[in-house]
Amino acid sequence: MNKKMYVFLSVFFLAPFFFYGCGIQVPADKAQYVGEWQSPEMYLLITQDGSVKYKRIQGGVTKSVTGPLREFKGNDFVVGLPVISTTFVVSRPPYEENGQWKMAVDGVTLTRTG
Repeated sequence: MNKKMYVFLSVFFLAPFFFYGCGIQVPADKAQYVGEWQSPEMYLLITQDGSVKYKRIQGGVTKSVTGPLREFKGNDFVVGLPVISTTFVVSRPPYEENGQWKMAVDGVTLTRTG
């Protein structure tokens, strides 16, 4: 195997491990974001280790995102890989109302279910 082929194969097989290892854990000041959040049209799971799973049904189209938490920008958070990411706009961070935790993400009010 020549040197170029060795470098190509090394980069090709190691790149996914590099990119998936680029997430962060949820910082202590954002601990209230951790949990399973739902509404009739949206599902959002944020784990302490920074794994995020999102699914939204809107206008007959389903959008889903699964990936590592990259960063928080104020109340908003970014999920994905360094070159492909999605910013979730949090218009109202987690708050308690009538004994239930809620959060408004991308214009949808979610309730923590887990």
